[in-house]
Order: sequence, then C-alpha cells, then structure tokens
Amino acid sequence: MAEAHSLYETMGLIRIVSTNPEGRASLEHEAKREQCHSGGVVQGGFISGWIDAAMAHAAMARNGQDIVPMTLELKVSFFAPTRPGPVIAEAWVERHGKRTSFYEGHLKDATGTVLAKATSTILLVDADRVVAASKKAAGE
Repeated sequence: MAEAHSLYETMGLIRIVSTNPEGRASLEHEAKREQCHSGGVVQGGFISGWIDAAMAHAAMARNGQDIVPMTLELKVSFFAPTRPGPVIAEAWVERHGKRTSFYEGHLKDATGTVLAKATSTILLVDADRVVAASKKAAGE
C-alpha cells in the first residue's frame, strides 16, 4: 500500500470524507501552489485526477475491494479556475453494469462552488487479474 500513500501525497489527499455502497464517494484534497501553472491556477490534470479518484473510490465502494476500476474514458468540463486551498471531489454511479459502469463527479471549492464536472466509463476488473498482469509485466 506504500504506492497508494505516495500517490495520495502527490495528489494532496487530505482525507476520504465518505464512501457509500450505493456507489458514492467524497474526497478532500489540498490544492497546492506547486500544482499551479501561470496565474496561480491549478493545472487541469490534477483537477481531472481528483475527480477520477473520487469516481474510482465510488466504484470500489459499490463493487468491493476485489475489483480494480480502470478508466476507459474520462471527459472533464472546467467551469471556473481552481485556486490553492481545500477542494472536495464527489462522485456517484450513474449506471451500473456487470463489467462496465458509468460514473459522474464534480469538484467543488470550500464555498461549494462547482469548479469542474466529469463523466467516466469504468471497466471493472478482477483485482487478482490486475496483480498477475503487473507481475508478468515486471518479469516476476
């Protein structure tokens, strides 16, 4: 799990606020100055990553830890600049399928203003398969 903690640190995760077995999740991040481009605006890849992570946590809450949610498609619309400070990424299942599901999410600032919205098509893959493929790719 050290890899996950390193990723969480890089992305500025403060806490997983909530997850719900109905397929919902809320994560709080700290948008850092180091994540900004010119003008003090957070680079869009971080914003996309925060919402994508919330959708992954929603998928794991809905489907259990035995699956790995793999993003097949991600579409993000940016509504307002994201500035340094706390942000909340929320996600929910829109339509659940046996192997493929559709999720939606948004990013809000501390005042509740929606800064970006996203939709995602997620492939639900058996975790054992993902681990075996990773070991094979690493030559283990």
